[in-house]
Amino acid sequence: MMIRPAELAAIKEGTIDLAFRRWDRPRVKVGTRLRTSVGVVEVTLVEQVAPSTLRADDARRAGASSLADLRDNLAARADRPVFKVGLRFGGADPREALRETVPDAAEIESILTGLDRLDRAASAPWTRTTLRIIDANPGRRAPELAAELGRDTQPFKTDVRKLKERGLTESLAIGYRLSPRGEAVVDHGGPRRERAPRPAGHPLPRTIGAPATRALRAEGIETLEALDGWTNARLAALHGVGPIALERLTTARAQAGLPPLEDA
Repeated sequence: MMIRPAELAAIKEGTIDLAFRRWDRPRVKVGTRLRTSVGVVEVTLVEQVAPSTLRADDARRAGASSLADLRDNLAARADRPVFKVGLRFGGADPREALRETVPDAAEIESILTGLDRLDRAASAPWTRTTLRIIDANPGRRAPELAAELGRDTQPFKTDVRKLKERGLTESLAIGYRLSPRGEAVVDHGGPRRERAPRPAGHPLPRTIGAPATRALRAEGIETLEALDGWTNARLAALHGVGPIALERLTTARAQAGLPPLEDA
């Protein structure tokens, strides 16, 4: 179930707790836990409804500006039924805490055993080479990493998600990097690899898009804190930083407890 970044932020704040979708069949069920950029979103209700029964309160709870706006949003695919989906914020993604947990030697052996199982289930071993190439190329685009390994991009990204489930990697605005947990696994049995220090602070949100991320990186900005001293006008002058990216940066700074940037 796709949810827009602004809606995710409102769900986290508690100002949105409904969504309406045109589906041929229910795509989620009560109890589904969606892992999103703001954390876990839980599905509390899935109910088919008639469009004629929608009311202004439904529109407000879904983040629409009016009932007419909500109905306009549902105008496409009118041959499909409307489903009312209840949503609530379920807390931080548990993988975030897992990524920061450095395993001891016994746990590392258990992790390596799990990686061996993934390798045996595939046509060729891939876990170690994938961890190593991410370790050597943090923030590099997935298609470039896949090409260097002679792999297609989509299967490569699917495999990286399997490593992410184990808390070994984390997604950046562009590309990936190893988590502290992943670094401990890669370094196990040998000397610790020298790595560049991690930028201190909150990482740039992935939702701003690759062009904006590249523009900010070119200015040495890799965290929300690094935007201190910048104005919205100055950011907007960067090629690749458009209104949507600015809005999402503003939302991300607010969620991180950082002050808003001045307009000019």
